[in-house]
Order: sequence, then structure tokens, then C-alpha cells
Amino acid sequence: MHQLSSLDAQLLDAETSTTFTHVGALSVLGPTTPGRGLAAPDLRALVGSRLHLVGPLRWRLQEVPLGLDLPYWVDSESLDLGYHVREATLPGPGTDEQLADQIARLAARPLNRNKPLWECWLVHGLTGGRQAIYTKVHPAVIDGLTAAQALAVLMDTSPRPHVVPHRFSDEQYQAAGVLGMVGKSVWHLGTLPAQLLWSSLEMAPHLPELAGTSTVPGAGMLTRRLARFAQRWLPPAPPPASPTPPETPFNGPVTANRRFAFTSLPLGEVEAVGAALGFTADDVVTALCTSVLRRWLIDHDALPGTALAAAMPVSVRTETGPFATTRLSLVPVALPTDDDDPARRLQRVHTSLTAAPRRFRSAPATLVRDFGAALPQAVRRLIARTPLRALTTPTPPVNLVISHAVGPARPVYAAGAEVTGNFPISAVTDHAGITIAAMSYDRHLDVGILACRELVPDVWDVTGHLHEALAELTACTRNVRHLRPLRPPP
Repeated sequence: MHQLSSLDAQLLDAETSTTFTHVGALSVLGPTTPGRGLAAPDLRALVGSRLHLVGPLRWRLQEVPLGLDLPYWVDSESLDLGYHVREATLPGPGTDEQLADQIARLAARPLNRNKPLWECWLVHGLTGGRQAIYTKVHPAVIDGLTAAQALAVLMDTSPRPHVVPHRFSDEQYQAAGVLGMVGKSVWHLGTLPAQLLWSSLEMAPHLPELAGTSTVPGAGMLTRRLARFAQRWLPPAPPPASPTPPETPFNGPVTANRRFAFTSLPLGEVEAVGAALGFTADDVVTALCTSVLRRWLIDHDALPGTALAAAMPVSVRTETGPFATTRLSLVPVALPTDDDDPARRLQRVHTSLTAAPRRFRSAPATLVRDFGAALPQAVRRLIARTPLRALTTPTPPVNLVISHAVGPARPVYAAGAEVTGNFPISAVTDHAGITIAAMSYDRHLDVGILACRELVPDVWDVTGHLHEALAELTACTRNVRHLRPLRPPP
């Protein structure tokens, strides 16, 4: 029996009719000779021959009776690859914009909770004889950072697919018995009062920072009283690691409609900027995101006077193994869109990235997650449908989520077809209508931008701003030989 973690359950409960938490990747395949492209049966055969190496992709959910406790993962005895591996064809002429629209439609569909929580789509009809593979998976199964490793298992480092010995992994879980689940649930319920008391005391000083609490009648007075009470028992809370999110056009109620755009930047130029100015690749990529958001906000006459609040996912492993259970944490980061100097923005981004990991353990997002973990499953699901859902959501109060991961340094192949681009796709969260995800692949930085169609209809403009932002930072390297990173606050 393998029970979901509280964070896994929160990621499932956070989904609504307009918000889905699955993540994915768009792999664009190079041109092939006419009539010799990758076919869906070939892709199913490839996935089927290696599925035993990625145990989580065989798991499905098993609920506890009456919702008394967290669900369990059980291993599927058989997997319908005809359902999980499907295909679609673009209408002519098959441009990148048409591909992005197709991916946006697929990303806007929730995953079927009655089956293992992943899908793979083979897309035909791209210009130049190209194809694409879109994969999406729920982070409760494999988080977005580990998904890159799972994708690597399905790919090859040469055009000739290698033979994988068919040996099942150790991650196989049998269906849990009703009596066993109920017995374990009773034990968990017995420990809840102590967990709730401690989690409530820890979270109380941070209640005013939580998104949505100010809109609940009487919440202001209640949070102030709780904060004063908690100060008697706990040390003062440290200053927040990110600013309060300012209002922007892309922060508001999201719909289920999505827009997607993607582009590639030369990785060598990104690395050259960091080396010339004395910063890391993470610093440069985050600064690029800051610059494009600033430009978009200026274009829409909506630039706030303070920095944006972003969240960056980090993965903390709690077990060993190639696909060990991970705990996803969101580190709060300040994006200085209020600064008009690109070099100074880069400095401030570095400062924020350096300081954030030291403080994120006491950030509201982490405390909310711990509080939600202490709640009974049935209560958490009930609260998730009320104005107090901020108390059970794993996403902090931020303007958007951004991410940067390291992918394969050399080209990879899918059933003999070369992958020419590998674009990550994150999830749009409630009231944060845009997300930017970047991953290095071969010698380029591939960026995927997913947004709510109604909040950010011109998402392709953001990809254009990325190239302008990189050119802007490259120009700084010619004017300033080395910038001293600002010292992070203690």
C-alpha cells in the first residue's frame, strides 16, 4: 500500500473546472522523408517497451471510503496504451502557431481520474515534414522536474532505439483492502488535533499575507487576533521572501481556455551573458522573464510600481531511487519589473534568488501546505470549494509561476526521429493567468508559455520580448565588464 502525500492530495484537490495542475512537454521532431514519419503504433510500441522503467506511469488512484483519509496509489494490472497514446493532425499549412493552438486545447482538458494520470499525443502535419509529441502528467504522480527524467527514459541518444530489458521496477502497489484503509485512517484521525494546533499557531502570523483571506467577511479582525495570540508562543516571523503581489491584468479569475506559445534562445548567448557579468544561468533566465513581463505590462499600460511576486518550483527528494517520491516546494522570488535598468534588474534578481531558499521554509505557502496536510481529507475537499480555499491550496499568493530546469545536453531521439526542440509546459494556477517554463536542451534554451486566453490573448508577443530581452542583456556585457552581485540580506 502506498498512500499519497498530503501535497499530492492538495495538488489533486486544487483542480477545478477552470484550473488544472498537470504539467507537460512539447517535443518537436525533425523532418523525415515522406511516408517514413513516426506512426502512432510505433510510439505505442516504444512506450510499452519502456513503461516498466517508470513505475509511477502505471499508478491509478484508489479512494478511501467516505473520504476519511488520503487516497492510495495502486498498480494497474493492464494499461490501455490506445487511450494513453493518441494522435492528432493539424490542418494545413501546419505552422508553429497552429501547433501551439492544438497544444493549448489539449492542455485545457483535465486528466481522467479513473486511469493513470498521463497522456501522450503524436501530432502530424507540421510544416517541413515535422511532427511533435505532447506529453502531460499530473504532478501528484511525477512532478514537473522529475518528468524530465521520465521523458529521458523514453528517448534515445542515437537514431537507433536501444533495447531495454523487460524487468518491472520495484514500485508496484497492490489495491488496498477496505479494512486496512479504514484502520489506518482511524489512527491518522487520532493524531489530527495536535497537528492542527501546532500548524495553526505557525500559520497565524502569516494569515494577512494569504491570497483571498481579505475578501472573507471578518477575516481581517480574526487574522489580527490570531497573529497577536501566536506571537506569545512563537518567535517573530521573518520578513517575507517575496513582495505582496501587485495587481496586474493577468491576475484574476481564470477560465478553462488556454493560449500557448514557444520559442528557443541560443544557450551559448545566455551562458555568455552570465559569465561576462558574473551571474548564473538561473539568474539570467529569471532576469529574462522579468524583462518580458515588464515589457508586456508597459504595452498594456499596467506596470505596477512594485516588483512582481513569483514562485519557482524546487524538488526535495525524501527517498532514494531514480523516480523516488518527491516533495515539490514553491520558492517565492521577487521579479523587479519596477526597475528600468536591465543590468540592475539582473542584480536584484540574483539577490532575490540567493535569499529566497533561506526563507521559504517560513513562507506562507509552506505553512499553508502544512496546515492543509493536518486537515482530514473530507474537510480539505469541502474547504477547497469555499472562499477559504487559500488555506488548502499548494500555490502561494503570487503573480505567476516560473521555472527553469536543465535538460539533455545532447540531441535525443524518439523512435529514430530527432528531437529538435523540447519545450516545457507548466500549469496556470487560480488567479495567476500566465506561467513561463524554460529548459535547456542541446545548445538552446527552450521556453514554453501557457496563459489563460482571456487574460493574456497575445501570448506570442511574450516570446518576441524574450529575444529582445536577451539582446538587451547582451548589450550590457559590452558596456559593463563585470557587475558585482548585490549581497543578499542576512
